[in-house]
Amino acid sequence: MLASLARDFYAPQPMTRSDGRQPDQLRPLSFTPGFAPHATGSVLIATGNTRVICSAMVEESVPRWMKDQKVTGGWITAEYSMLPYSTLQRKGRDSTKGRMDGRSVEIQRLIGRSLRAAIDLEALGARTLWIDCDVLQADGGTRTASITGACVAAAMACRKLLADGLITTNPITQFVAAVSVGIVNGQPLLDLNYEEDRDANVDMNLVMTASGQFVELQGSGEESVFSEEQLQAMLAFGRTGITQLLAAQQSLLGSL
Repeated sequence: MLASLARDFYAPQPMTRSDGRQPDQLRPLSFTPGFAPHATGSVLIATGNTRVICSAMVEESVPRWMKDQKVTGGWITAEYSMLPYSTLQRKGRDSTKGRMDGRSVEIQRLIGRSLRAAIDLEALGARTLWIDCDVLQADGGTRTASITGACVAAAMACRKLLADGLITTNPITQFVAAVSVGIVNGQPLLDLNYEEDRDANVDMNLVMTASGQFVELQGSGEESVFSEEQLQAMLAFGRTGITQLLAAQQSLLGSL
């Protein structure tokens, strides 16, 4: 119903995207598993020209606050960074600035929240799953690609824990994926590249689970506002894209 609403409402406003995609079409997607061989689980996710290495490593302890508060189970935490050569102009490392970039802090918290919505922390046991997302090349959608790839890396790590006999139940309760949507020149678009994200009137990121529930919605007008009909159109496109991303995750992990 939502997809039909999006098509009907915007049918009079055709638009040609710079890369030739249809408004509701994802960029080409690929996964390269085992990209970081020393990690417990890892994958290189490529979506269009955006490429992110997502890795998961297991630490056999939990944060001190969990011990102090006698919280049972495990924990998942994430770190996100854009490598200096990931953008057209060199991006300085946070380590040279002496503090974390606010955007990076926001994104890594989002990655952690997204994975904790898909993983049973009690089944993980008293250990920490560290997720590292390093952007090799940025062309829009780095945070959403990081979430989608991180889920794959985490699933691979949990399989390793099972295979090694360290846990008896797979902590992955469902997959989670994310995608960007937006309004550019009055047209809703799915999976924005950098050029589209730069020119967007409205920018939104969706994080959803395989059960169809939202983990997070991040949306705002860029010196603009948007209507309820435009919101519904973006949600429809986002659901369509995330369904395809989840199917790609399941196809990859089913073949490993």
